[in-house]
Amino acid sequence: MMCDHLEPGSMTRKPTRRSKTRARRKRRQAHGSAWHWRQTDAWYYTRPGTRKRVPLFDDNGERIRGKDNKESAQLALARVKLAGGWETAEPAISNEQWVVARAASEYIQHCERGVANGTITENHLRQARGWLNDLCAYCGALPLQGLKKGHVKNWLESHATWKSPATHRNVIAIVLAAFNYTEDMYEVANPIKGYKKPKAQPRLHSFSKEDEETIYANTDEAFKDFVFAAIHTGLRPFCELAQLTADNIVNTHQGMMWRVYATKTQKTRKIPVFPAVEALTRRLMVTAPKGSGLPLFRNSRDGAWRRGAGVARFLALKKKVGWDEDPEKKMYSCYIARHTFAHRMLSGYWNDGVGCSLETLAELLGDTPKVAYEHYGAEWSQSFQEPLWAAVGGGKKKKTN
Repeated sequence: MMCDHLEPGSMTRKPTRRSKTRARRKRRQAHGSAWHWRQTDAWYYTRPGTRKRVPLFDDNGERIRGKDNKESAQLALARVKLAGGWETAEPAISNEQWVVARAASEYIQHCERGVANGTITENHLRQARGWLNDLCAYCGALPLQGLKKGHVKNWLESHATWKSPATHRNVIAIVLAAFNYTEDMYEVANPIKGYKKPKAQPRLHSFSKEDEETIYANTDEAFKDFVFAAIHTGLRPFCELAQLTADNIVNTHQGMMWRVYATKTQKTRKIPVFPAVEALTRRLMVTAPKGSGLPLFRNSRDGAWRRGAGVARFLALKKKVGWDEDPEKKMYSCYIARHTFAHRMLSGYWNDGVGCSLETLAELLGDTPKVAYEHYGAEWSQSFQEPLWAAVGGGKKKKTN
């Protein structure tokens, strides 16, 4: 029986999954139409019969960017069509016009947009700017297709301070990323594709107990607290530990925990801290309480520890105690505190010889188990041999007649 109070059209059918799919298909732009890609904030069209995106350029040969520039993008596409053979049209900039500096500039702009969107870290942008600008000073005017692997090799070797394989590995990764971006976005082949990066090396340096005491005895209270916390928590010194405030402190029935945000991974994790670190934290919270926004660890001028100031302080410390002339200790830095924490946790330094697993260490450090194994696997293997022998009923060899 029909109800009189129902209005016409009120009993509508629930849209089916098939009708929703059709609606989505109707909203898709047909091949040959201009469309905006949010990831690069630029306009493209797709060639009929292919899935290849082609960027659109204005009269000056610049990429059309901005979601609001739809009319400009449609006008640019119309010009491409009117020119004839638009299905196979190439970007306004030919491969011969590309030089190393232009590829570097495009990648740096991509990183800047990524930082604004939260998809790329500021540290990556800082490294890209520094290393790519240095590369451009060396061979920026060279045509991109004329760049050879030998050019990059000579450029790396021309820097006397870039001796570490880790530095070479990071620099090469940035350069490859820049040229891969050019290849992906502009169809300009990466001229050094396949350039081999040095293998990742395990992090073997760490402070001994004597080294730690030497640091504490030859610096002021502020830097002493900073290094002590870095050694006993394993936090990245400047992008994690130096940013910690009282608002990141969490008290539980088991003890104190720190809520740490890593700008490198853009993730937040909670880590428990040792009682000595908890006591230090409560002392520092007196001058930097919750809601103040002040970092807990501040320098002697009551400012936040910056990378430049921390590096300068440690260089002065090494010169003061004579480590700058030691072949091994001259390589020490603030970051060695993080490696010291990892080695001590794996060897059971603070837990009566009972070490933690690599998975636990990775969680405390904010790394993946794979990265933790690459960096500290050698230390873990040595410290874990005795439990392995114990598991199979072995151990120290017994004397036999």
